[in-house]
Amino acid sequence: MEIKADTLAIDGGTPVRSRPWPRWPIFDETEEQAILEVVRSGKWWSVEGTKVREFEEAFARFQDAQFAVCVTNGTAALEVALRAAHIGCGDEVIVPPYTFIATATAVLSVGATPVFVDVEEESLNIDPTKIEEAITPRTRAIIPVHIAGCPADMDGVLEVARKHNLLVIEDAAQAHAAEWKGTKVGAIGDMGCFSFQASKNLNAGEGGAVLTNNPHWADQVWSVHNVGRVRGGRWYEHHVLGSNFRMTEFQAAILLAQLKRLPEQTERRTQNAHRLTEMLSQIPGIRPPRPDPRVTRHAYHLYIFRYDKNHFGGRPREDFLKALNAEGIPCSAGYVPLYKERVFLNRPISKDLCQLSTLKDYSKVQCPVCERACYEEAVWLYQNMLLGDERDIEDIATAVAKVQRAFTR
Repeated sequence: MEIKADTLAIDGGTPVRSRPWPRWPIFDETEEQAILEVVRSGKWWSVEGTKVREFEEAFARFQDAQFAVCVTNGTAALEVALRAAHIGCGDEVIVPPYTFIATATAVLSVGATPVFVDVEEESLNIDPTKIEEAITPRTRAIIPVHIAGCPADMDGVLEVARKHNLLVIEDAAQAHAAEWKGTKVGAIGDMGCFSFQASKNLNAGEGGAVLTNNPHWADQVWSVHNVGRVRGGRWYEHHVLGSNFRMTEFQAAILLAQLKRLPEQTERRTQNAHRLTEMLSQIPGIRPPRPDPRVTRHAYHLYIFRYDKNHFGGRPREDFLKALNAEGIPCSAGYVPLYKERVFLNRPISKDLCQLSTLKDYSKVQCPVCERACYEEAVWLYQNMLLGDERDIEDIATAVAKVQRAFTR
C-alpha cells in the first residue's frame, strides 16, 4: 500500500514531529546550590530558616500583593483561606465547574457546600452574569478560577460580591504573573490561592501560597497554617483550629530560584501563544483563545483552543486528539464538569460532612457551556510547549492543519 506524504501518522504516515519538546522543569546549578545551602544550614523548616519568609516577601511583591503565607500545596491554600474566613458547616461557596477538583473539594473539606455556576463561552472562567441567581442566604464566598492562566472577569465578580457582602477568594493556581487591567491576580479579591505543583509555571514539585492585601486575613491565614498559633504569641499558645500546613525551606529555596526565571518564561510563552493564535486562526474549525481586552497578561499555563467537528468531517473531538497526538503534538481534552465526578454523585461521601442536610443533589446540575467545552470542544496544549522556538509553534499548526485536511478529504 502506498503511503502518501499527507497520510496521518495514526494511519501509518510520517508524524509532523519526532523531536522532543522543551523539558520541564527548567533548572541548573542555581537550584542545586540553593538546596545544598539549606542542607548545610541544618535549618530545614521555616521556624528556624529564612528561605520561606524571603520567598513570601518576594512572591507577594511580584504579584502586587502586600502579604503572602506559604503552605504545603495549592489545595491546602484553598482550605486554609476558607478556614481563615470561618467558612464551614451550613455555608455555601460559589465555584465554577471547569477547574481542577480541589477548587470544590476544598469547600467540602471545611464542611461547606460548593454551588456550581456555569462559565463564560470564551474564557471558560466563571460567568459573573450567572452568579447572582445562585446566591442564597447561606452563600458566604465566591471562588473565581483564573483557568489556564487567563484572569476571570474580576470586575464582574467583585460587583456581585460587594452587592451581597460576599468574600472573593481567587483560585490563581494556574495564574502566576497573570494580570487583570494591569494588576497581577491573587490579591484583587480578598484572598488568592496559588499552587507550586510540578506542572505549574512556577514550581517546586509541591507547594502553595495565600496572598492578600488585608492584614486581618494575613494574620488569620498565618494562624490556620501554623496549628492555630498567633504571631508574636507563645509556641504552645493556640487560638483557632488550624493544622500544620507550613512549607519547608527546601521548597522555598527552589522557588526563589524559579521566580527569577518566571518573567522571561512568561514573556516567551506570551509571544509563542500569539504566534500560535495567528496560525490556528487560519484553520477552519479551530477557535484559538481570545482573552478579554481587560486581560493585560495571560499566563498561558495551558493553551486551550476549541474544536468544531463540523469543519472536520463530523469527526468527534476524540478522533482529533488521537490524530494530533500521533503527529507528535501532546494534547488532551482536559477536565470533565466537576459535578459529574463521582465524589459529588456518590451521596455516601457526605456521611462525614456536618451539613449533610444541605448537600446539593449534583445529579441535577446543568452547566451547558462547561459541558460543551468538556465533551466536545476544548483541546489542551501544555505550557512547556510554548517555551520552544518558532519551529515548535509551526509544528503545532502544521499538525492541526494536516489533520483538518485528512478529516475533510
